[in-house]
Amino acid sequence: MWGSEKPVRLTRAILIGSAAILAQAPAAIVSAAPAPAAAAFEAGKIEVPVNKSQVVQAGRNFKRALVGNPEIADVLPLSNDSLYVLGKKAGTTTLTLYDAAGALIRVYDVAVGPDVITLRRQFTELMPNEKIGARISNDAIVLTGVVSSGPIADRAMQVAATYAPEKVVNLMSIGGSQQVMLEVRFSEMSRTVAKQIGVNNSFISNNRRFQGGTGNTAPSTTLLTNKNGTPTIDIGGILDTFGIAAGAYSLGGLNLFSALDLLERKGVVKTLAEPTLIALSGETASFLAGGEFPIPVIQGNSGGGGTAGGTGGGNGITIEFKPFGVSLAFTPTVLGDGIINLVVAPEVSQIDPSASVNINGLVVPGLQTRRARTVLELRDGQSFAIAGLLSNNFQDTVRQIPALGSIPILGSLFRSTGFQKQETELVIIVTPRLVKPMNAADVRLPTDRVGNPNELELFLMGRTDKAVGTNPLDPNAPPPEKPALAPADKAKSGGFSGPTGYEM
Repeated sequence: MWGSEKPVRLTRAILIGSAAILAQAPAAIVSAAPAPAAAAFEAGKIEVPVNKSQVVQAGRNFKRALVGNPEIADVLPLSNDSLYVLGKKAGTTTLTLYDAAGALIRVYDVAVGPDVITLRRQFTELMPNEKIGARISNDAIVLTGVVSSGPIADRAMQVAATYAPEKVVNLMSIGGSQQVMLEVRFSEMSRTVAKQIGVNNSFISNNRRFQGGTGNTAPSTTLLTNKNGTPTIDIGGILDTFGIAAGAYSLGGLNLFSALDLLERKGVVKTLAEPTLIALSGETASFLAGGEFPIPVIQGNSGGGGTAGGTGGGNGITIEFKPFGVSLAFTPTVLGDGIINLVVAPEVSQIDPSASVNINGLVVPGLQTRRARTVLELRDGQSFAIAGLLSNNFQDTVRQIPALGSIPILGSLFRSTGFQKQETELVIIVTPRLVKPMNAADVRLPTDRVGNPNELELFLMGRTDKAVGTNPLDPNAPPPEKPALAPADKAKSGGFSGPTGYEM
């Protein structure tokens, strides 16, 4: 009995174990299968504006449609293979379609949010040359694509903000050259003409107790004595630089000296400054070629203690520095189609001793300044005169002895007449350019053409420098020029180097 029972029990245990293994194997296959099946049935993303509907074509007949979150979206069948998806609230959910047999046929990601469909259509109408994309991200709008300029991107952001205020994400990038080089030219011409005619007189008594003069002589303090012991006057105190005639004579006990002064001055001053500066679109760049001079500033002291540079209860003096020279500050903005918006502020200033002031024994010089600040729009390579000045000043003066100088004809001996005329013409011209970096091999510096002299050139020929590549025995020979780049190379490198500096 036991012997016959053992095989039966063993066989029964083997059959039960095999059945359990066979029963578990199909279950493992079914549970693993949905992962690749779900990926295969993904049908994409549906963007539905809030309170609007979207028609979905399934491509196959379906029997049942399920929405993951009915509070976000709802569906309404139209036919066997199409349905309406209605957006109810901003958010994301899924739409799943099944056939009559209950098999899965489609899975959609549904995003409900701002109306990006109408927004894309507006972008096409308002900015047809730009490639701007818009998509929903929860309750926000994400803008993508490449635009031609920063202002175009700002305009797109403003339009998108009407659909989702304060919920617009900018992922757009700006293409094209966005570096702007600004060339500014200060050109000033000043002409001065001055004429003067007069008679300068001086007299002194023999006993030196009485002296005087008219014109430029004042009473002279430089008294000389001739070989006879008679007092005389330094003739340099009478004659101006261009006095053309002088004479000395005596009248009783007076020694008289007279000089005819004729003077004509002509002068021309030409000023040309050409600062150049490069900045990125939307950024501000500044430039100064000059220096700074100190200005003493009196600081009030309300307390009882002293301050630096002062005494107790007094005022202290601090030093501030004022820049002068050639300066330039500008902010470019590339608007697209080669148009550049510029906020430019050029300035040329120099120290003017004639405008100095004296403060407690401290002489503070003044500045002669040419300054402009404006906003304008130009195309790449165009020039514009942003400021100009035409000044014509005339001044005449008459110095005379009262009454005597008013006598006709004879009165000219007792007066000095002069006039001065000054004409100034100033123009400031700006030229913006879109530029790209150059290749390092194409860069030429002003110092590349000048070398240090050797002992032979310095001590025997007196040369303080030499042109690189020239024969020291022929210093007048021009140095060899580097060949200019071909047009194709210019476009490739963004510019080429000239004899000095840069040409872009």
